[in-house]
Amino acid sequence: MKKATKNWIATSDYDLETAESLLSAKRKIYVIFMCHLSIEKLLKAVFTEKRGKMPPYTHNLIYLAELCGITLPERLRNFMELINDKSVPTRYPEDISALNKQFSLNQTRIYLRKTRVLIRWLKQNLLQVK
Repeated sequence: MKKATKNWIATSDYDLETAESLLSAKRKIYVIFMCHLSIEKLLKAVFTEKRGKMPPYTHNLIYLAELCGITLPERLRNFMELINDKSVPTRYPEDISALNKQFSLNQTRIYLRKTRVLIRWLKQNLLQVK
């Protein structure tokens, strides 16, 4: 495995741990943001490993998955599309209090759980990382 790939994986793992810490602090918006970032970095690991070069500067998970030639199971693809859409307002909130009200603590836990499932699938099926 390439050194750059390992670095993308390590930073993805770090961001996922950060999301878990933020959930404990009930920082819901940033849990969603860090979940998205963790997935993004893992997709960039896949891109780096498959293509042998640095990935493009983008936050679009669907675009990254397409560049990697990834075919996800439908439930994972649906979640990736959902979190891809939800992450834009977490990066650039127009009204932080209104945005915070959009996510219940339970919904945020579900996003985190589904992020773990997606990351596990990507690692096992594309990077052979357990």
